[in-house]
Amino acid sequence: MSRLLITGVTAVTMNDAADILKSADILVEEDRITGISMSGDLAGAAEDAELIDGRGKVALPGLINAHTHAAMTLLRGYADDLPLTEWLEKKIWPREAFIREGDIYDGTMLAAAEMIKGGATAFADMYFRAPEIAQAVVDSGLRASVCGVILGMSPTAGEDLAEATEFVTTWSDRDALVTAMFGPHSLYTCGKEILTKIATEAARLNTGVHLHLLETKTEREDILEMNGAEPFDVLKETGLLERPLLAAHSIYLTEKEADIAAANNYTAVHTPGSNLKLASGIAPVWDYLRKKVNAALGTDGAASNNNLDMFEEMRLAALVHKVNMFDATVVSAYEALSMATRGGARALGMANEIGQLTPGYKADIILVDTDRPHLTPEHNVVANLVYSAGAADVTETIVSGKLLMQERELLTMDEKAVMAKARATAADLVNRT
Repeated sequence: MSRLLITGVTAVTMNDAADILKSADILVEEDRITGISMSGDLAGAAEDAELIDGRGKVALPGLINAHTHAAMTLLRGYADDLPLTEWLEKKIWPREAFIREGDIYDGTMLAAAEMIKGGATAFADMYFRAPEIAQAVVDSGLRASVCGVILGMSPTAGEDLAEATEFVTTWSDRDALVTAMFGPHSLYTCGKEILTKIATEAARLNTGVHLHLLETKTEREDILEMNGAEPFDVLKETGLLERPLLAAHSIYLTEKEADIAAANNYTAVHTPGSNLKLASGIAPVWDYLRKKVNAALGTDGAASNNNLDMFEEMRLAALVHKVNMFDATVVSAYEALSMATRGGARALGMANEIGQLTPGYKADIILVDTDRPHLTPEHNVVANLVYSAGAADVTETIVSGKLLMQERELLTMDEKAVMAKARATAADLVNRT
């Protein structure tokens, strides 16, 4: 049995009691946390365990990037300072038409390196060529929800649904690190007929659905034009509302729609960095939290953010709503951290497996070095994590009990080689004709 013992760490557990334990020891056996103690009674495990000195560090659940397009790292900086529609239709979609086999793997591996170094242990991805994404997830050691994407307005939509169904069927039990889902792009690019088929297949295969929803002011009108019904009526009529829904952006829900979301297995994924950059709007997360809508955090893709830094997203999530509401009390640091951990765990359908440091849960853990000027003094450890810390402060990243990074060194991939390959692939992609 493999054992890992983290000693003398400050543990921000994110458990139901919101426990923060000083000078704690955390024992990991195989892929699970089996003990957290401040009494030193785990010292007996030290004889045959790999030891990590946690003094001067904070342990917390791995951050969960609940909405991204990982391989879009290849288009980072390719199209900036444009409104969403122009960015998507005139720059991104035309260039994505030239994507070839292998490109997605290269871009996803680059994203995996960035996320591991930034303390993200899991992510929810929506992009083309799902098998390539899933393979990169397994090779990197990260955890992910990967979906087969369907663009309903495409002439190949039927084939895309068949491929997505095959992917979900194949990967449902293939590797514990990968959760397979369906990914209709949106309600304005998919009609009711194909959405109903997706909901039927998702129900048959007992999985969730990841889509974009109400990202812009005009999207409601676009959905009405495509489907002749209001967004949540479309979700209900097609059966999608009966599935676990991971709804990226969710900026323009009405009060009634938020109430419906709260009553169902619906996650509103807040992506403040991307939404600010594309001037899409600010999701009323304070309202979602009040109504008990599950809220998670995501970066969106690196082509619209332009990074995959979850510490930055937490800070933005805790700041933009204060000024938007002229109320410094809304979306506290702890709520932002909870969205990035527990909220993300529920989004991935793993609320009882990840998102907190609790014995019996998967050992998805990160360590943050707090012995740094910008994290001194430590009056409030959670405030320091959200308002002061950054991705570069993460020293260890652990997924399912396996060290993916130790003292900032990636252990599951050759960082320089991954960057060089992605750099070459990206250069080729933007010049293809």
